Amino acid sequence: MSIEVNNESAITVDEAALQRLSAYALEAMHVHPDAELAIVLVDEAAMEQLHVQWMDEPGPTDVLSFPMDELRPGTEDQPTPAGLLGDIVLCPQVAQAQAETAGHSMMEELLLLTTHGILHLLGFDHAEPEEEKEMFGIQRDILVGFSMHERRR
Repeated sequence: MSIEVNNESAITVDEAALQRLSAYALEAMHVHPDAELAIVLVDEAAMEQLHVQWMDEPGPTDVLSFPMDELRPGTEDQPTPAGLLGDIVLCPQVAQAQAETAGHSMMEELLLLTTHGILHLLGFDHAEPEEEKEMFGIQRDILVGFSMHERRR
């Protein structure tokens, strides 16, 4: 699994944890071990620019996903083919504010946002109630499983 993390923000982040979570999530979704994922952390100004450019919405956001090869989740018997999964862009400053509101750490928020971004790269969405239920259920299962996996490390 090729998972590249590039922190262009001024905030110190546990990049190795983002890589471990991503590897865990991709394995859970049966994505081919040779798939490639890039995670970029940017400041609020850069995120706002991307948010306006790609979503036509003002202000910075927490996470944006840019799928490349439109890979979809695989199964144990039929993993996703190798390819470029895409890019996830995170904004630690926005994540920090959301973490304070939610009552957990910025890193926990970044792990949640990374999982959310990966699921978007795999074609999941939350525009409709049923889609949201499915996506957020998978997101929760991945985060709980990863947390248990980390405790055993």
